[in-house]
Amino acid sequence: MNYEVVNLEEKKIIGLSARTNNAAPDMGQVIGELWQRFYTKGIYESIANKSNDKALGVYTNYVNDEKNDYTVLVACEVSEVETLPKGTVDAMIPAGKYAKFIVKGHMQRAVAEFWQRLWNMDLPRSFVSDFEEYQNGDVEDAEIHIYIGLK
Repeated sequence: MNYEVVNLEEKKIIGLSARTNNAAPDMGQVIGELWQRFYTKGIYESIANKSNDKALGVYTNYVNDEKNDYTVLVACEVSEVETLPKGTVDAMIPAGKYAKFIVKGHMQRAVAEFWQRLWNMDLPRSFVSDFEEYQNGDVEDAEIHIYIGLK
């Protein structure tokens, strides 16, 4: 898979969060429910000061325990945090070096295939923060920029 190494500034985000891990039998359901709530419960619309119209899937706060839990957030980047819509949290995507991948295709299948292929790559990952940035809302012909934190 082709990628470019980019240096990103810190990003402020607001969204919904949950804890899970890749071995959890309900991991897909946990993440899917966050996306569903984000769009069907008016969360996306209620976030003030959006920097752009892109949605983010963020994976952060990896824990070095036997469960390998992490926090997943479905969020928007914001210019500033004034108020939080009910049930949301604010967080940061840390500044740093990231491998940037561009994925195109059916939104869910393309992202799932990307993550399967990523686990077989030999990248010097930091496991601090990874995120998906959805460039459009076209489920069938999506473009997603995926950033993987590097050491």
